Amino acid sequence: MKEARKLSRRSVRTERRLFLADGPKAVEGALSVPGCVAEVFATPVAAEEYAGLLGATPVTLVDDRAMSGLSDSVHPAGLVAVCRFLEGELPPALRLLSICADVRDPGNAGTVIRTSDAAGAGAVLLAGDSVDPYNPKTVRATVGSLFHLPVLLERDPAAAVRAAREAGLTVLAADGGGEVDLFAADELLARPTAWLFGNEAWGLPAELAALADHRVRIPILGVAESLNLATAAAVCLYASARAMMSG
Repeated sequence: MKEARKLSRRSVRTERRLFLADGPKAVEGALSVPGCVAEVFATPVAAEEYAGLLGATPVTLVDDRAMSGLSDSVHPAGLVAVCRFLEGELPPALRLLSICADVRDPGNAGTVIRTSDAAGAGAVLLAGDSVDPYNPKTVRATVGSLFHLPVLLERDPAAAVRAAREAGLTVLAADGGGEVDLFAADELLARPTAWLFGNEAWGLPAELAALADHRVRIPILGVAESLNLATAAAVCLYASARAMMSG
């Protein structure tokens, strides 16, 4: 338990290549990946409640106090797995990709990963100074999607854009000042696409947005200044998914 608690720190996760999956959805996702789960901790109540999910997986029983020290959740479900880092790469014949540049909020990053999975994207690239995908809050926000599609790290956002182009994708920057209106871009959106999303507070740096093939704005129809990152990503990804299905 003491060693597992240390995985709340990024430096320890990176050194040991282990992370925590907290809650039944995350543990279920981890168990779906062969060899991913190294150990499972559960309270006696949770072990009984989720017996069908756990199957024959060995479980270390702990009390509620120990679980609260291991879980990052406000209301722990009583089930946490220690997982090995996931191996992944950009899949062939990629049609839809999310690139997050300097996305630092774990909840936003996790929601973009979950939305990318739901919209049929083939992968997510976390670029620049983005949050660690194995941050406990990020893992929880993906609601298991971290285990369903590749989530890759790239320190250089410009290199992430180059990788998207090498995969044959048109790079679209989500930019409130973009020259292309999302509502009038179906022909563009029907192409294999990489969406480039920026930081929650300041968006995309001008020099990075300039690397995209097009800068696309989401029309604001009311008086709100803008959408938050996770919502904007959902709008853009589903617009692409709809255009690709229609095309």
